[in-house]
Amino acid sequence: MADRSGLFIAFEGGDGSGKSTHARRLAQWLTDQGYRVHLTFEPGDTEVGASLRQIVLHSPVNLDVRAEALLYAADKAQHVAEVVRPGLDAGEIIICDRYVDSTIAYQGAGRALSVDDITRLAWWSVSDLAPDLTVVMDVSVRQAFAGKTDLDRMESAGVDFHERVRHHFLDLAAADPRRYLVVAGRGPIDAATGTIRTAVSELIDQSDRRLVRV
Repeated sequence: MADRSGLFIAFEGGDGSGKSTHARRLAQWLTDQGYRVHLTFEPGDTEVGASLRQIVLHSPVNLDVRAEALLYAADKAQHVAEVVRPGLDAGEIIICDRYVDSTIAYQGAGRALSVDDITRLAWWSVSDLAPDLTVVMDVSVRQAFAGKTDLDRMESAGVDFHERVRHHFLDLAAADPRRYLVVAGRGPIDAATGTIRTAVSELIDQSDRRLVRV
């Protein structure tokens, strides 16, 4: 995780967990503190990725699960090369809404492909570039989808699929507690925000990265 000037924070979690909301809140808070922050997301935050996102989330054809995994990996490879790595090299704080763990949880555990194979593919696609901190927003599947009707092809994969995804995120966090922070996604929003800010402040204080101030 060394060999870069910037700081890399990823937000993970199931659909409807609040990760996008908290990624935005953290980005705004750090910007207000004077840091140069780049809020980004996967899949789709490059020109190539936007085309891939349309395929994996909205394709009318029956997409093979291995093809799906490879498309997500291609998005990650382009995203790291074009957005994440240059930002880190420039001393920015990169906040990414979904990263490698989403591929492992969704295409590995969720689709019931070999988790080992998907793990190798996902980390290979990003040249093993790991976040300094991964925030897992956790929420029950029932809460996440309550009242939601406009579902994309991943969201409509079924309760059992999303249960497997949720529990794999938690398994990943339990296996490496130094790099992961698990936060309740449907608790009081200010409490969750405070927990995340505290963890990020400690990370910055303990880091020797050359973060750019604006």
